[in-house]
Amino acid sequence: MSPDEYCQQKAAASGSSFYYSFLFLPVERRRAIMALYAFCREVDDTVDECTDEGVARVKLEWWRKEIAGMYLGTMNHPVTQALAPHLQTYQLKQEHLQAIIDGMEMDLNQTRYLDYPGLKKYCWHVASVVGILSASIFGATKPETLQYAEKLGLAFQLTNIIRDVGEDARKGRIYLPVNELQQFNVTAADLLNARHSDNFEKLMRFQAERAQQMYDEAFALLPAEDRRAQRPGLIMAAIYRTLLTEIQQDGFHVLTQRISLTPIRKLWLAWKTYIRG
Repeated sequence: MSPDEYCQQKAAASGSSFYYSFLFLPVERRRAIMALYAFCREVDDTVDECTDEGVARVKLEWWRKEIAGMYLGTMNHPVTQALAPHLQTYQLKQEHLQAIIDGMEMDLNQTRYLDYPGLKKYCWHVASVVGILSASIFGATKPETLQYAEKLGLAFQLTNIIRDVGEDARKGRIYLPVNELQQFNVTAADLLNARHSDNFEKLMRFQAERAQQMYDEAFALLPAEDRRAQRPGLIMAAIYRTLLTEIQQDGFHVLTQRISLTPIRKLWLAWKTYIRG
């Protein structure tokens, strides 16, 4: 299996909404984004699938050295071998790839966030930076496009947090800010014990409105000149925003189930967004 095939398989196996947006890219850009996505999956799995925190930290440190080595021309992993040819072409910065690893390490260091600014910092590392790198691969010619991608990444992560509230709580992680839980009189025990209530719905409505606002702010930043090149990001946004709307319409029953869109619906949204340009 070639490095590109390894990354393709990693992306396809994830079943992620992101995969559908990659299908419409030219070959070289598709190879680059698949490699970036595979890297994100590798480091994310290092934290999520490793039961020993010490081992997870060692693996993340290995990835730090692997990324540093890639910029010096020394690659050992299929993902870095696939990503290396695209570093200069799309101006992918080492500091951004290392920032993603920092974000994964944050999951080992803390499981709660006191307020939104603290959560936003985490989201920047695990999502906004990925947005910036992705936009560079898709073809960004204006600085505003990277600002759009940064904010869109935040919107995606806020959507993920809403969707995964119950699942994350069962893993011992609560990403909803502590002061906002207190504001709406929802306790950590409510989340851990899957207690759906009017207060919980009000809390989640507040979270959803903030995420929707981030989508609006992101779209307002995207220059018309780069809109066509950034269609993959707009495809992701169409899928994620539709998911967020579904969760809202379902009354935020996210403590006991993981609401998702079917593959055929994701593909339809991707095609519709691509045709719209």
